[in-house]
Amino acid sequence: MQETIKRIILIPALAFICFYAQAQQDSTQVNALTFTAKEAVDYAMSHAVQVKNALLDIKIQEQTNKGYTAQALPQISGNVSLTDYLSIATQLIPAEFTGGAPGTYIPIKFGTKYNGNYGAALKQILFDGQVFVGLQARKTALKNAELTEEVTKEQIKTNVYKIYYQLVLAKRQIGTLDANISNYEKLLHDTKEIYKNGFVEKLDVDKVQVQLSNLETQKLKAQNQIDAGKEGLKFLMGVPQRDQINLTDTLSDAEIKSNILNENYNYEDRKEFQLLETSIDLGKYNIRRYQLSKIPSLSFSANVNQNAQRNQFDFFKGSEPWYGNSFLSFSLSIPIFDGGTRNANIATARYNLMKLNNQLSQLKSSIDNDAAQSRINLKTALLTMDAQKENVGLAQQVYNSTKLKYEQGVGSNQEISTAQADLVTAQNNYYSSLYDAIIAKIDYLTATGKL
Repeated sequence: MQETIKRIILIPALAFICFYAQAQQDSTQVNALTFTAKEAVDYAMSHAVQVKNALLDIKIQEQTNKGYTAQALPQISGNVSLTDYLSIATQLIPAEFTGGAPGTYIPIKFGTKYNGNYGAALKQILFDGQVFVGLQARKTALKNAELTEEVTKEQIKTNVYKIYYQLVLAKRQIGTLDANISNYEKLLHDTKEIYKNGFVEKLDVDKVQVQLSNLETQKLKAQNQIDAGKEGLKFLMGVPQRDQINLTDTLSDAEIKSNILNENYNYEDRKEFQLLETSIDLGKYNIRRYQLSKIPSLSFSANVNQNAQRNQFDFFKGSEPWYGNSFLSFSLSIPIFDGGTRNANIATARYNLMKLNNQLSQLKSSIDNDAAQSRINLKTALLTMDAQKENVGLAQQVYNSTKLKYEQGVGSNQEISTAQADLVTAQNNYYSSLYDAIIAKIDYLTATGKL
């Protein structure tokens, strides 16, 4: 029975999440927050760290796209330089230039002590295949980042719903444990009275006391696990650990059975499928980028400069002229031989694209399998849930009849203890089936892209 309670209340990872989350607590003000299941999901969509990072990835891609655009725009730069020749370089010229003996040289210094230069340069890519493909791929790359964010949201949404409803069921089970404890307290009181009158043994009183203590211990453990589960849910949602959360939704058989009639689904409803399709599109752009790297690229540049030479530092007095120069240039870069690097890059990109296409085929099969398996699991879970609910009703009737016989003095302590234990078992089995049913429904809606 204890293992059943643990299964309903928490998923295995929550213990670690809770431990980590508690380490992040601080002494700031505590807020009390109330959530329905949808409100919990909405909160997580704007506060969970994974979602925040996915949104930042979109911003990063937007800036990357601006970088691609910038490569196709004119690049303008300015330059200013000032050189002070502490020692002007000496050059040797043939002495015969000045009437000297052949084969001899005269040392001479050319230039001035100070040289100044300023100017501007413009460069414009007229055609570059890789830049051209980068511009074409911008929209697809941004869509890929947006779909990654949506996949992240879907994963968090699924986990929030699962943990939320586990805690809702756990809260219901606490109520059942309270009712069982109340029944055992009354049974213990009645058994003690009967013992005083000499109709039962002290052993019968002790048995009831032990059963009551076990139920109280189970309730304490269950409540502690609910508290831990809430801490894990807060961590997943991005709620500060210092805050308190209250879950207001309930869960009934009718709610579990709702919204599951339509068995049709499309692959495109799954965000993972859409993401893989955009990855394939990017793979195609990658191949084209390497292919276009084989063709020439053309660029245009213009340069304007002013320079001056002085023996005195009087550049700004205007006593000596500045000399200008400018030019226009067209540059054609023609790839000839690179040792096979481009061909290797093209082949690698094609193989990666083949892998993505294989993954897409596998994902289709996986979606079909997920939908089929989750549909079977859901149908089985709903049938089990209905059967266990009937068992609870029957066990309750048996307990009521046995309790009445016991109160009338015609039943034994063993009979009512057995009836009570059977009722608790039936209740635990019912809650376990509710847990299986809601998880099966969430898995089914996730598999069909309808969560």
